[in-house]
Amino acid sequence: MSNQIKGEHVMQDQAVLSCRNLSKSYDEGPQSVVVLDDLQLELFPGERVAIVGSSGSGKSTLLNMLGGLDTPSAGSVWLAGEELSALNEKQRGLLRNRSLGFVYQFHHLLPEFTALENVCMPLLIGRTSISEARSRATELLTRVGLGHRLSHKPAELSGGERQRVAIARALVNRPGLVLLDEPTGNLDHHTAEGIQELMRELSSSSQTAFLVVTHDLELAQQMDRILRLEDGKLVAN
Repeated sequence: MSNQIKGEHVMQDQAVLSCRNLSKSYDEGPQSVVVLDDLQLELFPGERVAIVGSSGSGKSTLLNMLGGLDTPSAGSVWLAGEELSALNEKQRGLLRNRSLGFVYQFHHLLPEFTALENVCMPLLIGRTSISEARSRATELLTRVGLGHRLSHKPAELSGGERQRVAIARALVNRPGLVLLDEPTGNLDHHTAEGIQELMRELSSSSQTAFLVVTHDLELAQQMDRILRLEDGKLVAN
């Protein structure tokens, strides 16, 4: 099977994310351990793709490559038409802020700030006005069911509520692509369904692309495509 993974339908838009011959290996003593092996991947506006695989298969490593948080051993990652390895750290940070949202399995919220302030943060870093940032953050927090928890700090929220704040923070900049690492792992079934619906809505209305790494097969089956990371390669599931 070819390792070139694309959607079934004809895409006219430029890919929001492309991997070309992406490889990652680590030296362990005299041996080299290959984690990712010559991956090809394209993700287009509005697509929702799930990546599944066993623990230790390299899913987290792949997410770090795609987000520009780690450098490949070979090959390239292109985000919004920019090759990440050609940018310096400041430029990569600006590109991530503008074009990419992250949702991790653990929320990584700033404990000293309220839910509203946490969600406002990416907008304020990007120099959006405070009033606009507060308006957009309030709207998203309300959409994920936390309109009544705006002034609460992370320690005052449940695990599921903290994860919903993290999802709102990832979406508030209206990025072209959101990377999600086990986004529903700490959520109850009802809340997880709400997050799935929000992803469907945004992929349709805003053409946001979503790449989800998950063990949740129910979530994966809601995506447009399911890919499996196996022996360092991506294959259609």
